[in-house]
Amino acid sequence: MGKVERVVFLSLVLDLFAFTIPLPLFPRIIEWYTERESSDPSGFLSRTLSFVSGARSLLYQPTSNPRRWDIVLLGGLMGSIFSIGSLSDKYGRKRILLITMIGNILSALVWLFSTSFASYLLSRVIGGLSEGNVQLAIAILSDVTTPETRAKALAHVGIAFAICFCIGPPIGAYFASRPLPSSFSASGYELNVYAAPAALTLVLLSLETVFLIFALPETRGKGYTQKPSVNGSANGAANGKATTQTSRQGTATERVQMLKTLQRLHLLFLGVFSGVEFTLTFLTFDLFDWNNKQNGALIGSIGIISALLQGGYVRRAMSKIGEGNMARRGISSCAVGLVLLALLPQALPNYPTVALRLLQGAAVCMAMTSATVVNALTAYASLQCDDVTVDPDTGKTMEEHPELAKGKALGKFRSSGQLGRAIGPLFACASYWTFGPSLTYAVSAVAMFTLSARMRSVTTRRTVVGAKAQ
Repeated sequence: MGKVERVVFLSLVLDLFAFTIPLPLFPRIIEWYTERESSDPSGFLSRTLSFVSGARSLLYQPTSNPRRWDIVLLGGLMGSIFSIGSLSDKYGRKRILLITMIGNILSALVWLFSTSFASYLLSRVIGGLSEGNVQLAIAILSDVTTPETRAKALAHVGIAFAICFCIGPPIGAYFASRPLPSSFSASGYELNVYAAPAALTLVLLSLETVFLIFALPETRGKGYTQKPSVNGSANGAANGKATTQTSRQGTATERVQMLKTLQRLHLLFLGVFSGVEFTLTFLTFDLFDWNNKQNGALIGSIGIISALLQGGYVRRAMSKIGEGNMARRGISSCAVGLVLLALLPQALPNYPTVALRLLQGAAVCMAMTSATVVNALTAYASLQCDDVTVDPDTGKTMEEHPELAKGKALGKFRSSGQLGRAIGPLFACASYWTFGPSLTYAVSAVAMFTLSARMRSVTTRRTVVGAKAQ
């Protein structure tokens, strides 16, 4: 791992650690604000919950305690994030990254002192507008790697995700039960009910910012310079050496079209997958009567297996089999896991041990999916982008095709995924509580098998294009 890669990985760990700490707290935070502001039916929170209730009622009607479901749904929506655009292509990766860090620090600071729902919403808006660290990390890694080594480097992003999603939520839940020292309360300022997790997030983001100021160099236009090549295989064939499998189209038009295809696949995949993830704890609570500790152990085991797969398998295999094939394997694994989940409710009444094994098998399949698909699709998309070059005289960027500028293209790609993450749980919940888990997971499995077939056709098309070019 090179110096820049180490810096990016460590900063991602700090950033994602701070990001995952509040994830399990959103519904409880909304519940706290509801208790504080329920006496005002015309208040901002009451009107917001009424809007959420109306949107939810169009899709499903819970059989009991609909108010609680609205709180959970609003908490999930509050956890949604946004993506910034292509500013890093113009002004530099480091400068824009530090600006986003200032926004994230401000968001945590507002959260720390937010005692009304409106102020807490402001903190989420600031954080959402400032989000872009992962996108910029991908752009930085793409700047300093070749097409042949890029997938291996981008696997570090997935490893950071897996590590932080294993430890961030439990630590957030732990600190949520621990009040701040009395010296903070004696300061005279009223703090958020979860001030301790907010303070921890603020400290982590501040440390990350200082670390980036001193450790991260500017990479825009100073890394790998792309050589003219039809299919992105570098010069291996010309030198008589074995080439590394890459997934780059030939012409700019083909690469723009491929990026659009990958954006659609990213949207559809994360729409289905995030919905399944969201309902998994419903399934274990509804059918197995599991508590929070057992659910945490299940989710943690998925994260651990995912991290092991990314470090031991994905980083080594992706450059050999290609990004498209790796994504297809992960999508197929998810489809198999969904088939197991669809069978689980049928097996549970008579064969509880078999049902538990089905759940464990599905968890392993989901771990494989988490370890492969998003990383592979991201690497695939980054290979279609143009590497930024800077005019030595003017210092301005020189773009051959605006739609292929790395920051802009990867920003659109991640935004499509974020849209899938936002709408997937909503539709999955509606299906789960209306049609039941078996039908929901069966339909999701069909959708995943369809996406796998589509991924196969995309990979085949890329191979045909490369063969014609050669």
